[in-house]
Amino acid sequence: MIKKLLPILLLLIGTGGGVGAGLFLRPEPAAPVAEDAGEHHDVSQPVENEEEGPTEREYVKLSNQFVVPIVDREAVRALMVVALSVEVTIGAKDKVYLREPKLRDSFLQVLFDHANLGGFEGAFTSANNLDILRAALLEVAQRDLGQIVTDVLISDIGRQDY
Repeated sequence: MIKKLLPILLLLIGTGGGVGAGLFLRPEPAAPVAEDAGEHHDVSQPVENEEEGPTEREYVKLSNQFVVPIVDREAVRALMVVALSVEVTIGAKDKVYLREPKLRDSFLQVLFDHANLGGFEGAFTSANNLDILRAALLEVAQRDLGQIVTDVLISDIGRQDY
């Protein structure tokens, strides 16, 4: 019994410690810089392209990786570790950081669902499989944060089998 609970206990302790450290060590938002009277292009505003909309983006790397257990016959047989970043319109970074706990919860639910449907089995890094995962992550990110989110990037993915 203890052999089955130990990996889950370690996972919960590690995830909790990582979230706490991430919140504690997160950098303060940069203070706005005053401009002089000369003409300058305001880089905080997106450049509009009539056909595609805003073309400038910012990337927000979420503070901690996501750890997703792969369960088979009521036992954890593997762990997936996934690092995600969110592509947002210029000036929206702070909104992502303010809503990060909600966003992480939504992302975890998508990752758990993906795992339960077998998305992390076999060739889990195939383009089609990752496109399905990205689309589901983008859908919940836009639900939680609105249209400021333009994409979700999978910056790292790994699997540890037991």
